[in-house]
Amino acid sequence: MTETSPAIAAREPISVDVEAGKRYFWCACGLSKSQPFCDGSHKTTSLTPMPYTAEKSGKLFFCQCKRSNNKPLCDGSHKNL
Repeated sequence: MTETSPAIAAREPISVDVEAGKRYFWCACGLSKSQPFCDGSHKTTSLTPMPYTAEKSGKLFFCQCKRSNNKPLCDGSHKNL
């Protein structure tokens, strides 16, 4: 990890049951111990968490490699690592 490039938290997405209208803060730095969500670990970097509000309730797959082009959701980028 560099100050502007996130750490890879995992090389696969994580499924999360989200609630419609609820706001989540996705870890963008890769350092959080509460993946895929922020625990404040980014404070040692220039990266900040990404807010995400669920449009509907259900299961979503959040990116943990931090390389997705569809952040915070997985787009399969982990397959190229």
